[in-house]
Amino acid sequence: MKKIIVACGGAVATSTVAANAIKELCAKHNIPIEILQIRMTEIESNLDGVDLIVTTMRIKKDFGKPYVNGMPFLSGINVEAAEEKILSYLR
Repeated sequence: MKKIIVACGGAVATSTVAANAIKELCAKHNIPIEILQIRMTEIESNLDGVDLIVTTMRIKKDFGKPYVNGMPFLSGINVEAAEEKILSYLR
């Protein structure tokens, strides 16, 4: 099972949209996942066992884990590219 952090400012609204899109994507590709939906400020203390970080805000810090910007799931722009990048890290 792959563990994915999905983070935004408050861990409520935008991260929920991105998390739901990622759940659907992974289900479609038979990739079992666990999503940890948290605030941006909580990323560093939740890295144990994480395979991928997706945020709906830009981050500059390198957490030493693969990272995908989740904004396409909110804007509708470049969704397919974001999905392919996510799948490339999880396969």
